Amino acid sequence: MYFCIMNYATVIANRLELNVRQVEKTIELLESGATVPFIARYRKEVTGSLNEVQIAAIRDLLLRLKELDKRREAIIQSIDEQGKLTDDLRQKLLAVETLTDLEDLYLPYRPKRRTRATIAIEKGLEPLADAIMRGQDVSGRSDEDLQGARDIVAERISEDAAARNRVRNVFRRRAMLSSALARGVDADDERVGKFESWIDWKEPIAKAPSHRILALFRGEEAGVLKVHVRPDSDDDALDALRPRHKISEQYEMAIADSYKRLVMPSIETEFRNQLKEKADKEAIRVFAENLRQLLLAAPMGQKRTLAIDPGFRTGCKVVCLDAQGQLLHNETIYPFTSVREERAAVNKLEALVEAFHIEAIAIGNGTAGRETEEVVQKCHFNRKVIAVSVSEAGASVYSASEVARREFPDYDITVRGAVSIGRRLMDPLSELVKIDPKSIGVGQYQHDVDQKLLAASLGDTVVSCVNSVGVELNTASRELLSYVSGIGPALADKIVAHRNQNGAFADRQALHQVKGLGDKAFEQCAGFLRVRESANPLDRSAVHPERYALVERMAASVGTDVATLMSDKELRSRIVLDDFVSDDCGLPTLQDIMKELEKPGLDPRARFEVFEFDKNVTRIEDVKEGMVLPGIVTNITAFGAFVDIGVHQDGLIHISQMASRRVNDPSEVVHLHQHLKVKVLDVDLRRRRISLTLRGVE
Repeated sequence: MYFCIMNYATVIANRLELNVRQVEKTIELLESGATVPFIARYRKEVTGSLNEVQIAAIRDLLLRLKELDKRREAIIQSIDEQGKLTDDLRQKLLAVETLTDLEDLYLPYRPKRRTRATIAIEKGLEPLADAIMRGQDVSGRSDEDLQGARDIVAERISEDAAARNRVRNVFRRRAMLSSALARGVDADDERVGKFESWIDWKEPIAKAPSHRILALFRGEEAGVLKVHVRPDSDDDALDALRPRHKISEQYEMAIADSYKRLVMPSIETEFRNQLKEKADKEAIRVFAENLRQLLLAAPMGQKRTLAIDPGFRTGCKVVCLDAQGQLLHNETIYPFTSVREERAAVNKLEALVEAFHIEAIAIGNGTAGRETEEVVQKCHFNRKVIAVSVSEAGASVYSASEVARREFPDYDITVRGAVSIGRRLMDPLSELVKIDPKSIGVGQYQHDVDQKLLAASLGDTVVSCVNSVGVELNTASRELLSYVSGIGPALADKIVAHRNQNGAFADRQALHQVKGLGDKAFEQCAGFLRVRESANPLDRSAVHPERYALVERMAASVGTDVATLMSDKELRSRIVLDDFVSDDCGLPTLQDIMKELEKPGLDPRARFEVFEFDKNVTRIEDVKEGMVLPGIVTNITAFGAFVDIGVHQDGLIHISQMASRRVNDPSEVVHLHQHLKVKVLDVDLRRRRISLTLRGVE
């Protein structure tokens, strides 16, 4: 391998605008098996307090550089085996830092299928091609020979790295993203309606937003549109391919052919791929941020909950859960079949609330959701009960999953779905980690983007969220544990099996008893796990066990024990942090420890708030222009935010309607699950579209 040739830390530091020493130390930690959350939380002195985003960027760029070097090695070996590897070429190959430049250098040596140029070479026409390039008189040669010679010249031009770069520069300055109806597609084709806005569309590639790029490519994938990424005029690109000296008509013809047949299609493909990659990254960024906000939504907490999965014809599945989310009871009510059945449903809900000491009712927000809310509002309970609309997105995926079958082998999917709705209200994070993030429904064009990149980004997001909140070791599900730093699915299974066989873990140290969980895994995971019933109060905090002895010294310095120190603000104020600075523990870690001693295991999520829709607006027909309505943000995209106003059809706040000032990113203004007031701009009943605004809303 040629890894030693490139100083990865230097390259990464330059590209990410970081200190080389920080990057070197971060790479060492990553290569030793440390996870991003662990490094960000517990190795601040080593990295200079880099955050998770920076550490993940170092990790990802390091991987790309290693892949580049693997390709570099393969190319050098290929050229060497051809006997064409000169010292100068080797140095050029070792010096380039991008895959594009590497492939450009390799292009003349890449094994080829027979081309027009290779056929001409076989006919002995290379001397004629040389003559054309030198500007010599080639009159008198046959048209067939001249065509073959031009084919050779055209291929040489297309394989010239400097010439290709000059054309790339033209594309960067001049290329337009354009689309038109695909050949053979009529304007009245039923598929066209979905993409009618993009017929005969054109804009500079630099200005094309990610959602429009993905929409155009989706139209092309559907066979409706034909998309191009190329300059309006060929003149500048042809100039870029011409040599500085005067050239013959034959050379000019070869240049035009090379550009049209070889260079332009190749460079256009490059720029299409770059646009797609750019759009994918932006769409994935939006999806990941939405997912983060969804996972970190405020939990209601441990309350005895009645959950309802609404339905008209098939009835509403009702489940009762204890404060830990365990299923106590399930049955089906049919409030929408008749007045008599509605009364029976009300009576049943009142009886269940009383019998199971219910404190909250979770109602799925899908079909019949608002109607079910109205039924619940007709109930008269003998205790205080809150009723909350809960997103059903992904509940059906969970219901049919192996996870659900393992949890509830004796119940059908309707029961499992209702349980999931109830648990989401109690603790969104713990329940949503059981579902593939792509199925949660908070993305933009998620099926069109690079699926490998999407899965990696969403996986990082889930890991970040789980570890930022912390996980209770003795109650966490296998799925939740698997996202804890250093654990993964296999170790999660072993932890759960050990817990089932031996009972609750007494403290963090008891993790060492789990077969297969070694010192490295313990180091990575221990700080993110909580054991609330442990005799050691630090086991309830995010203080890492490697710092327990330090905290004991801190307590001793003010004449007390750890438990008292954690409960006494005055004692903590007497600790002089500078006295405990050491080679491996600086002020960042000491300050983190003091925050944990003050509020051990503090949940970073917001406080739960009850939300209610307008009781007079339950159908889209009830929505009128000018109304100001309460709503919940359900999805954020690059072009705006969708808001549930309780009529089974989310309204859109376009980015231009988010504030009186210019907004570049909707997430600057709103966040997922935010409760807000919106004003209705327009209602299109035919297309079932609602336009909303935040401007002018008090």
